[in-house]
Amino acid sequence: MSRRSALCPIKATAAACSRKWCVKQAACRSLVTTAAAYANNSTQSTHSRTRHLVFNNRTGPSLQHFLAQPLPGAKIDASMAAPEELPYMTVSDWGQGRKYYVEVYGCQMNVNDTEILMAVLNKAGYQRTMVLDDADVIFLMTCAIREKAEHRIWERLSFLKSLKTKSRPDRAPMVGVLGCMAERLKERLLESDKLVDVVCGPDAYRSLPRLLSLRSMSADGVANVMLSADETYADITPVRLDANKISVHLSIMRGCNNMCSFCIVPFTRGTERSRSIDSIISEVRKLSTQGIREVTLLGQNVNSYRDTSQSDAYDTEGYGSELSRGFNTIYRRKDGGRRFAELLHRVAQVDPEMRIRFTSPHPKDFPDELLHVIRDNPNVCRNIHLPLQSGSTSVLERMRRGYSREAFLALVQHIRDTIPDITFSTDVIAGFCGETEVEHRDTVSAMEAVGFDMAFMFAYSMRERTHAHRKYSDDVPQEIKSRRLTEIIETFHATATQRNQRYVGTRGLVLYEGLTKKRGRPFGSDDYGHRVFLDVPSAVRLKPGDYVRVHINAASSASLSAVAVEKTTLVQYYRGNPQINVGKHQAAQSSTSN
Repeated sequence: MSRRSALCPIKATAAACSRKWCVKQAACRSLVTTAAAYANNSTQSTHSRTRHLVFNNRTGPSLQHFLAQPLPGAKIDASMAAPEELPYMTVSDWGQGRKYYVEVYGCQMNVNDTEILMAVLNKAGYQRTMVLDDADVIFLMTCAIREKAEHRIWERLSFLKSLKTKSRPDRAPMVGVLGCMAERLKERLLESDKLVDVVCGPDAYRSLPRLLSLRSMSADGVANVMLSADETYADITPVRLDANKISVHLSIMRGCNNMCSFCIVPFTRGTERSRSIDSIISEVRKLSTQGIREVTLLGQNVNSYRDTSQSDAYDTEGYGSELSRGFNTIYRRKDGGRRFAELLHRVAQVDPEMRIRFTSPHPKDFPDELLHVIRDNPNVCRNIHLPLQSGSTSVLERMRRGYSREAFLALVQHIRDTIPDITFSTDVIAGFCGETEVEHRDTVSAMEAVGFDMAFMFAYSMRERTHAHRKYSDDVPQEIKSRRLTEIIETFHATATQRNQRYVGTRGLVLYEGLTKKRGRPFGSDDYGHRVFLDVPSAVRLKPGDYVRVHINAASSASLSAVAVEKTTLVQYYRGNPQINVGKHQAAQSSTSN
């Protein structure tokens, strides 16, 4: 276990506690006494002060955890320190078939986190149920990126309280809040009229079975929201929420170092750390053998991936380590390590019939080497998420984004020069602190200049603990934010509708995904990030995971419509329909002429 591991106070195996340097050893031992105190004093007066057990990076463990208070009759059984035994619970405190129910809110990283915690819980003896009323434990995987997302969770917690107190008072379920909101609002969650029993942050999912056992021995809430400098869950095989899906998201790194002034992520998910390239390639190979047809490499700042582990198979370091032209960082970048361009190239070689995507990148991390990997591998999808956030240089400076309007537009042009048929999606914020009407118009004109194919657009929502919360005022009135957001949305739909018309009358390759839930309409996705609705003739029989050649006959700002022509394979399709590789062709011509 690392010196900086977040899990020592809760995991506390004998192997960990035997290390002399483990400064939290006393806290782990004290935890036994604390848990015993909760169990033995559950009949104390309700007027006594509530004591929540909380581990976090800022306040815990406290002095009280190191100064264990002796209790009458409380003895520590030395046999409980045996290897793989937990010093504050017995094996009988594990799941033993108890059922958990989980609801997921927010980004794709939360979906991936849910699949990790399901693996942890299943190993501990818990079983997932799809029926809320059957659950012994109910988990909410939460998002803290915007205020509206948190409001939804508070409303859901109020409903779950009624379930505990009215609908099922005889077998009230535990309620756990997980993810980013857990880290941000840990104290408030535990003190909110007993709405929550367990709070667990993004880096502490390994400790969840132990937290549940601690809670079962006490009348008060428990929390572990410590952030780790090295936790990547690389050794845990996720349990997929939908085992029938033909596409998966694969986490390759966690955390973020960018510290954009509007963003809470560095405070809820910690600093960047990357999985080893060996573990990622191994997992991609397993997914290939399972018939997975699309893998999306996932990270908060996915293209800042930097693997410094030892590897006998992959020894290339520094390939693609440069920043995009005209971009900079507010933190000191580290040299060495295998970078994202190297990883993406290696992943693409695993299975030529498996499509590869990645999200969510930062514009600063698009060196030429990465663009060449995208250009030269037909199974790497030609859609790049390029978050603009604002088209005003002055706003970008207040956001601490590390680039100007001009640098962003120059990057877009450079990418298009290298990969002419590339498409872009983006993120845009309306009404950031101090945004003037002129700065807003700069954003609108930047969106018109780029012509994004997809966009996620939101009104600014100030988050506590961020740089903007400390330095700026959320001074743009809500009605102005709403009006500017409407203009941004209208601009996107106008440009996207116009751009998508270029596909009408052309052929394309679609990965068939199945039927839509509401209308049962066949659909799939193309290499450019579009959802494609299909008319499938009776002669063309498709199953999820099939590639199909299509003829596109209609387009809107959000999707394409097409007629399925015939089943094919990715390799076969691109052999007969080569991608537009002007950059590669020009490089070859230059080499020949020399």
